[in-house]
Amino acid sequence: MPPTPDPSEVEGLLRAALHDADTAWSLGSFGAIAEFMRDDDEPVRPLPDARIGLATDRGAIALTLSPGLRPVAYETGFSGGYNHAVALCLPDSACAMSVRTAVTELGPDREAAREQDRAAILFDLGLGLRAVDACVRASDPDTIACLRAGVGKPVFATDNPIGPHLAAMSPHRIFRARIGRIEVYAPIPGPGGNSPKGPHTHVLPKLLRAGRTHAATTPIPGGFVPCGGLHPPHPYKDGMGRRIAFDPARHAAFQALLERWGDPGLLAIKRGLAPLEPVSPKHAQSVRRVADLQARLLRSEDVEAGAGDEDEGADAQV
Repeated sequence: MPPTPDPSEVEGLLRAALHDADTAWSLGSFGAIAEFMRDDDEPVRPLPDARIGLATDRGAIALTLSPGLRPVAYETGFSGGYNHAVALCLPDSACAMSVRTAVTELGPDREAAREQDRAAILFDLGLGLRAVDACVRASDPDTIACLRAGVGKPVFATDNPIGPHLAAMSPHRIFRARIGRIEVYAPIPGPGGNSPKGPHTHVLPKLLRAGRTHAATTPIPGGFVPCGGLHPPHPYKDGMGRRIAFDPARHAAFQALLERWGDPGLLAIKRGLAPLEPVSPKHAQSVRRVADLQARLLRSEDVEAGAGDEDEGADAQV
């Protein structure tokens, strides 16, 4: 395990990524995630406090330099493609949130990213996740009344009135972790609708039932839990996951992040070397796939690179 990084270096990484409109962000757990992204020409506002972040009319991100915060850069290969990201991890002993299992009213959201939202009422959806509280926030009296009617019950219970009305109400979605929060203001798509371009959330009951903090394909160091992540621009995918021409500059930029924040053992395997410490066979095979595909892309070979991941899937949007 590399030494604990200097907080100033971590802060520099976060601020540089926030400055890049092509970098997306996520906060959540396996099966429940909030994503923040913005357009390059989209107006942004600074936060009214000392947190690291910004707000737009569609959402906001507010981050805190929690003690022990460790960035972990990684690439995951799958059949026909690969993904990359920098996970924002905390020690297992320092990541826990409330782990509520029923809808709970929390009162005014005094930590809202925008001052105008700090009188609105926050409700924890009670998903029982260890490292994130998935919440909604409302100021409309009818929406607050509906949310209060579901307090004390699991949000997916058949007798909870929240579920059938959630998309129509479209309260703000607020995902909170020890490292900060992401807020989503865009409307929730109705049944069969697609996620909007921009900030959005997913709550996937089938994945939640697995009780995992992250996908099995994600190489998180032992003793750490990913609370969120930053997603630099991908060499062959745009922000919506659509295939684009391979961009060597994007590739080089992420390789620099991987060199600084990646797992040394996986980096060695990617270079065809022997790791100094044991590495998961699954993760080793994954990085070999990535190395092979990237070599072919760099040689300008015609590669049918896919956009998805075997761990991805959706059956609900919130």
